[in-house]
Amino acid sequence: MARYGMVIDLGRCTGCQACSVACKTENNIPIVGPEESAKGRDINWIELATETEGEYPETREKFIPMFCMHCDDPPCVKVCPVHATYMGPEGIVGQNYDRCIGCRFCVAACPYTVKSFNWREYTEPGEMGRHANPDVSIRPVGVVEKCTFCVHREQGARETAALEGREMADGDYVPACVESCPAEAMIFGDLDDKGSKVAKAADSPHAFRMLEELGTEPKVHYLMERD
Repeated sequence: MARYGMVIDLGRCTGCQACSVACKTENNIPIVGPEESAKGRDINWIELATETEGEYPETREKFIPMFCMHCDDPPCVKVCPVHATYMGPEGIVGQNYDRCIGCRFCVAACPYTVKSFNWREYTEPGEMGRHANPDVSIRPVGVVEKCTFCVHREQGARETAALEGREMADGDYVPACVESCPAEAMIFGDLDDKGSKVAKAADSPHAFRMLEELGTEPKVHYLMERD
């Protein structure tokens, strides 16, 4: 059984936000508009954190893509009273939207603040509503949304491999954010497959994980910039 994870090379990330745009398009994430955004109700499954290095005027911005870390010991799963947040057999932390009651315990428990609450039923105007991805559900009002590593793509890759009479190979299953990155800063795959690109990158001495000291065991790794 695979254990999917990701490595992000911060030395390659340019902050273009192509990953965020691809994520919104792939997963039918609504545009909430300026009024809701002003209330802090924007919905993003990928956010770009920034860190300023150096002293003025010799400063430099470093970009850090942040999304669900798909922890091996996820606190959000532990606190959900209706088991709407769960971890699948391949390590992907998912959301069962039909079970979610909107209590937002999982939002409070997540130390990475990467979950969004769907405050209203946002609809795309006119023709835009016809471009929704049919492979991904439209979430109802009052549920928590988050990155799922585009898990629907995993099923498609598995079916393709079965039709071709072979096992899934490294690179068959790729989330939208990874596919869209022009700088190829993101690597995705099976962390337990020591021959995969992502496992080799995660074993790098330059790799680290966010808030690792909390013991959540995130499956998203970052590579520090190298001189």
